[in-house]
Amino acid sequence: MFTPNFRYTHKIVNNLTAIAKARAVILNAPLIPKWEVSLRREALLRSAHSSTAIEGNPLTLEQVSELAAGRDIMVRRKDKKEVLNYLEALEKIPEFAERKPFKLTDLLELHKLVTRDTLENPADEGSFRNQQVAVVNRATGQIIFMPPPTDQVATLVEEYLEWFNSEEADEIDPVLEAGLAHYELVRIHPFVDGNGRTARVMASIVLFKRAFDIKRFFALDDYYDKDRRAYYAALKTVDQDRLDLTGWLEYFTEGVAVSLKAVEDKVIGLSQDIKFLKQRGQIALTERQMKIVEMLLQNEKLTVGQVKDLFGFSRQMALKEMTKLVELGVVRSKGRGRGAYYELA
Repeated sequence: MFTPNFRYTHKIVNNLTAIAKARAVILNAPLIPKWEVSLRREALLRSAHSSTAIEGNPLTLEQVSELAAGRDIMVRRKDKKEVLNYLEALEKIPEFAERKPFKLTDLLELHKLVTRDTLENPADEGSFRNQQVAVVNRATGQIIFMPPPTDQVATLVEEYLEWFNSEEADEIDPVLEAGLAHYELVRIHPFVDGNGRTARVMASIVLFKRAFDIKRFFALDDYYDKDRRAYYAALKTVDQDRLDLTGWLEYFTEGVAVSLKAVEDKVIGLSQDIKFLKQRGQIALTERQMKIVEMLLQNEKLTVGQVKDLFGFSRQMALKEMTKLVELGVVRSKGRGRGAYYELA
């Protein structure tokens, strides 16, 4: 079975301490729902932009934002599809995180989602590679390392997933487990293409599974993209014979710490708004309720019928959800009868 090999250095411990501090500030800050939606959406867009950019996608953050809003843009079809696929994968993180145990078929499904309609051979989408590949710095063309032979891929992935689903994995700090997931999938490189994107989504799945996603407010991919040379250098620090991941985890935890510090600063800034200070702590919303708030930010108003269609449940259930949001002071009801609708409070 896969056995992680690393040491707790001062740097890792200091990074984990900084992460815990920032996490506490963010989780306890009294944010109003529309700001939570805004922070989450910004992180989603930055993740999609940065993770695809690392692998050569030329779209700008503005273009990614346009695509996410459902608007078409004049760019190469493959580039557009890579971004849309990644956005969809990020949206489905909660769904993948609930799969216990997380099986081989789940990983293949995730890869197929990330690479759908982007590979030269469609049969490679959601399938293990049948040829030798190399981990290459896309910017320089430099080979970082050679992954294991093709005939070892399935066994290595199965051994890793066995550990991933074990109690031992749950005993490791969530941030370290996420870093281990990221590296091991990059090391094995089980697919012809899309390995980096799949590995980065898996790291996010780990954090969500361990309830350490910090409301999905931060984009770790952004940290990698800002200094791609450092990202590839960190991957290269791992000796392929001993597989000591200490250096990689120092880099990974520093990335989480820096990313969360940026969110912490932003949250503190929002907390100083005079209207905001009148709020009585946080308003905890479910994923479904956050989605409703996000729709209201885009459309300004929603009817019970629209909420019903959005989630595909009964009108009574839709009315119940909106009533909860009214009681929480998040939305207010306007109009009566068939003309009734809801808007943000």
